[in-house]
Order: sequence, then C-alpha cells, then structure tokens
Amino acid sequence: MDIHWAEPGDAAAVAERIAETVRRPGRKWLAVPGGSTPAKVFAALNERGLDWRECEVWLTDDRQVPHDHPASNFGKLKAALGGTEAILVALRDGDYPPPFDLVWLGMGGDGHVASLFPQMAAGERIGPHVIATVPAPLPPEAPFARLSLNLEALVAADEILLVVTGADKRRVLEGVIAGQAQHLPVAQLLRAAKCPVTIYWSE
Repeated sequence: MDIHWAEPGDAAAVAERIAETVRRPGRKWLAVPGGSTPAKVFAALNERGLDWRECEVWLTDDRQVPHDHPASNFGKLKAALGGTEAILVALRDGDYPPPFDLVWLGMGGDGHVASLFPQMAAGERIGPHVIATVPAPLPPEAPFARLSLNLEALVAADEILLVVTGADKRRVLEGVIAGQAQHLPVAQLLRAAKCPVTIYWSE
C-alpha cells in the first residue's frame, strides 16, 4: 500500500491539493464526497478563483432523494460549485464512471467510505459502476437508500485523498493500516488501491 499522512491535514491543505489537479492543463475527472463535511474545502476552493471549465465532477455517493431535497448530495454540490463552469454529474444506478484523476473520500466512524458500509444491501456489477446500496441499519440522521461508486470505481484513480477528522476515526484508520478490522470498507479500499493514498487528518 502506497499510503502517507499529509502534514498539515486541514481543509486548506485538502483544497490546495485539489486545486493543483484542477489547474493542470486538459480535461480532468474528479470524484468528491457529499454531506456537510466538505463545505470548508469547497469554500477554500472557491476563494482560489479556479478555472473549472475542463473539470467533470462526480459524487462518490448520494442519497436517493430529489436533487432539491435537503439531504441531496448533488444539491450540495450544485450549491458549492454551481457558480463555476465545472461539469457536475448526478449519479444514476448502473452508470459507468470514467477513471478519475483524483478521488476525494471521507470515512465514517464505522469504517465506511462513500456509501459502502460494513453491513448493507448492495447491487453487484462487474467493473467500475454506480450501484444502489442500503445501509443496515439505516443511519437515523440520514435514513435513505443510497447510490455509490463501487470499490472498483473508487480505486480507478491516479490518486486518492482520504480526509478524516477526530481522534476516534484516526484510531480506526491506524488500526486498519496495522492490519486490524480488514473487513471494513476502508480496509478493502486501501488493499485494492493501486495508486497513492494520501490521508488528511485533523481534529
């Protein structure tokens, strides 16, 4: 595994790493997380005045709700980058995503990444795809069926950024890297990744 910890690992550092990819010449494909956590990174990116015209931005996962629903990750992505010229892609079950220049992921305290949970019902497709998933049990704060890039799609990237906050999540991640809890989705991701994985951790 090609894993290293970024220093510093705060939102500004994450934003600068993503900005480096956006600034590259030519077409770029990025995958970004949803929810409220990425807001600081998107705000820092918007302060940089980047040219997004050649960037196609996918979500790593979304809730199966209308795009104008408060729980919609696509709605949050439009709010964050809708003022730019980025091409924003809403997830659809069965879609075949491109290889990504950069995949930015968060991680839950239970070791889930995107909407790949330790226990879930999930669609099965060979190769990189968007799949339907249902966490088991459904999180009470977001009791929705999901759409997610599958593991093959998440690791079809030139680089993965894994952004985690809090001491509890750091302990989970350090345990996984040390060989513990290898059933967790984050462990499966790290084993399957053939590209560098940079961990950005902050309190």
